Amino acid sequence: MNYLKLNRFSHHLQVSFARLNVICRSLYKLCAPDELKYRKNIDQVKLSDSSILAMLIWQTEIGIESQRRFCKFFVGLSHSRFNRRARMLLPLMRRIRQAWNQEVKIAGEFLIIDSFPVPVCQPIRNYRVKIFRGIADIGYKATKKIYYYGFKMHALVSDDGYLLDYAVTKASVHDAKETTELMINAHPINHYLLGDEGYLGKDLAAELKGMVYVLWTPYRKNMKGAKKHNNHQLMAIRRTIESDFSLLSYYNAENNRARSLAGFQQRLEIAILAYNMAYCLERFN
Repeated sequence: MNYLKLNRFSHHLQVSFARLNVICRSLYKLCAPDELKYRKNIDQVKLSDSSILAMLIWQTEIGIESQRRFCKFFVGLSHSRFNRRARMLLPLMRRIRQAWNQEVKIAGEFLIIDSFPVPVCQPIRNYRVKIFRGIADIGYKATKKIYYYGFKMHALVSDDGYLLDYAVTKASVHDAKETTELMINAHPINHYLLGDEGYLGKDLAAELKGMVYVLWTPYRKNMKGAKKHNNHQLMAIRRTIESDFSLLSYYNAENNRARSLAGFQQRLEIAILAYNMAYCLERFN
């Protein structure tokens, strides 16, 4: 594959709120579970569920991190009520993502796997923080050479920028440990998987080979045969996931300010929904 001709579709979501509202209304009709559509007193709500979904995606796009500030200036609901309504939409967000996974035919030949840290506090508070006790822990952020308290998000992305699936683990979990489960859950038709040095290992490669997937990772410079093995085009394709993670970071996937597990999951799902919506709108429009 010629990397210079590789098509990339993950860009910033550029859509008016009016159009976003129409899109979310259609998605709600197609994907919303019955227990959400027909719940008690649904006909008395001031804002429809689809409008709440559109507002959450729009908030992500315009980059307002504070939910309280967003509610104060743009939403006709109190901060606490808006948060409750947003968390109720979590099953809907998952269903939309799963429906898109069935419909989107990935154009590229390769899949890329990588992870990024999701800290929930500043490093100075690593050993004093009380939120997510027993769920999160301390991990190492190699790019900035610091320890952080929080989670790690493992993502499986196509080489043209579509995020197929993800998993969230404690910060200390090694990258390679979630690879097999991600591949089983996503069950992609692509058979070539690219990873960084964190996925090196004969055991993982053999396990994936048994699932009919071929894992390629670059060798470390001091390893035997590294110069011959390290294909620069494959390394360049693998590095495109860094651009995808930068965009997810813009959508606040990395800077998650939630203080409850449901809120954390909801914010992460919204970031991924906005990201994949940008992909779909650019590719299919």
